Amino acid sequence: MTSAVAPAVPEVKLSADEARRLALRAQGFLGAPDRRGAVRGVLRHLGAVQLDTISVLARSHELIPYARLGAVGRKPVEEAYWTDTHAFEYWSHAACILPIEEWPHFAFRRRAYRARPHWYHDLKQSAYDQVVKQLRAEGPLTATELGGAKNKGEWWDWSESKVAVERALMYGEVVCVERRGWKRVYDLAERAVPGELLHDDLDDRECLRRLVRLAGEALGVGTRSDIADYHRLKSEQFDSVVADSGLVPVRVEGWSKPAWADPAALASTPRGRHRTTLLSPFDSLVWERARTERIFGFTHRLEAYVPKPKRVYGYFAMPLLSGGRLLGRVDPAREGGTLVAKHASLDTPKAVEPMAKALREAAEWVGCDQVRVERVTPVELHAPLAAALV
Repeated sequence: MTSAVAPAVPEVKLSADEARRLALRAQGFLGAPDRRGAVRGVLRHLGAVQLDTISVLARSHELIPYARLGAVGRKPVEEAYWTDTHAFEYWSHAACILPIEEWPHFAFRRRAYRARPHWYHDLKQSAYDQVVKQLRAEGPLTATELGGAKNKGEWWDWSESKVAVERALMYGEVVCVERRGWKRVYDLAERAVPGELLHDDLDDRECLRRLVRLAGEALGVGTRSDIADYHRLKSEQFDSVVADSGLVPVRVEGWSKPAWADPAALASTPRGRHRTTLLSPFDSLVWERARTERIFGFTHRLEAYVPKPKRVYGYFAMPLLSGGRLLGRVDPAREGGTLVAKHASLDTPKAVEPMAKALREAAEWVGCDQVRVERVTPVELHAPLAAALV
């Protein structure tokens, strides 16, 4: 008698173009935008919206829904994130706004912080207890209201109360419930997180399995490093759960490494209208440079922290997305009611009209009624771009 052998599962093969379109749809740039879900729908769909201090046209967490939905009001963006206990801020890809329903799935990270044996600074237990006590009596409060954020000491120049409240945030005892003038506003998790979600009951494996699945769904298709990097998981953490995550192994034309895809994404062909828009450098479509180069053949680098003489594209160069391709980038600024394209770098003459369209829409969104172009690369496209903006 011979034992039965299970049939081999056919390997799913994707062309490079299919992978690109899957990624665009998964990130909300292909097909009709979810206007009913609005900003909250974008956050839930992406699973994480990165925060950053830089503000040129707007802050990155405002630019991300704008890129997908169009000219949504900036005040409604903030309200969508920070009212009705819809979201919380925590360490994911970086400092991110996360859907509140994912609170239980970051228990593994909160436990890791609590178990951490060494920190860059010392903290007296009495200082930690005082911050929690003050929040319980008076919260929500900023670090300044808790006793001051700075003290001219070591480690980011933070005061003892600021160190304490940030430690409490990492432990999960405290939550950032909004940003007020870009300052974090803290409150106790017991007040800010709905009771049915306020627990650390899930073990590490279940947390990781959920986050790997969420990242795969948000990316559509990705390599091990793509998916692990979405919530800054370690490679070995990804390896330990990917087989149980529900993601499907695929092979993508031109990709040298194995990949996995969201099975729901594979079930239908991506179709629909492409967005033409400017992207924040911190947008999850492009935040990982190697993935951006692999999918779009587009090299992008944030140069805000590069010395000015060494910058190639500009301080906050924003990639131009149009027709499902990245066609160039622009370093914008605002001068009163004028949006200034300090340096527009176009990869092809076909990028002129899309860049003009994207600049006009961005100007209107931030309340500018004029657009001025200072520099264009290549220089022969300066006149066509200026003419297209008239």
